Amino acid sequence: MPRRKSLEILLFVSFLGFLAGCATTEYKPMPSLPEGKTPSVNKKAGAYHKVLRGQTLWQIAQCYGISMKDIIDSNNIPNGSALEVGQLLFIPGAKTAQDISERSVDNNKNEFIWPIKGKVVVYFDDFVGVSARSHGIDIQVQAGDTVQAAREGDVILADYMSGYAQTVVLDHRDGFTTVYARNARLLVKLGDHVYKGDAIAQVGQIGSRVVEHFEIRHGSQATNPLYYLP
Repeated sequence: MPRRKSLEILLFVSFLGFLAGCATTEYKPMPSLPEGKTPSVNKKAGAYHKVLRGQTLWQIAQCYGISMKDIIDSNNIPNGSALEVGQLLFIPGAKTAQDISERSVDNNKNEFIWPIKGKVVVYFDDFVGVSARSHGIDIQVQAGDTVQAAREGDVILADYMSGYAQTVVLDHRDGFTTVYARNARLLVKLGDHVYKGDAIAQVGQIGSRVVEHFEIRHGSQATNPLYYLP
């Protein structure tokens, strides 16, 4: 119990400085290319990977044994972009393209699912004030909609947080944590163990909008959720 309390305090303090966004922005799609064309970027040796349905940037990086940053930098991928089916990604250092079979994300318990379905109205690293930036995404939904766990994990925070409203934080025991904020009601408590897809909260109206704020963190670093979501 002392360890859980310490984790709760540390997370609470670290998240207090991050406010969920209230501005909206238009969807920023990945720059498209004519069929059969490859990005005209000066690159070192490598291979091109064609994105299949359900594949994520995180999954592709793991398959090739490189970091997501290497792929992002080599392809000039903007923060607000999501992968598109048929898109060609340059994989630096790869000798040949790997065959990642088209499959459901649920075949791998370590992969993430969307916590709730809706339109993304604030993207990772968007400005949400004069100088503050969003550390996750805001998903526009309906009041009362149910939020589900994006992966199996332990509840290390289930409480009200300034700027975040009712918030759940899950520890996935591999360096990843997920944050689910701007809820009206929490369905889990500190110490609960939840599985992917379990109901953990219900969204409520905070101010003039109804959104679910969602973050994926690796260690203490906030990362773009769209790189992990199918």
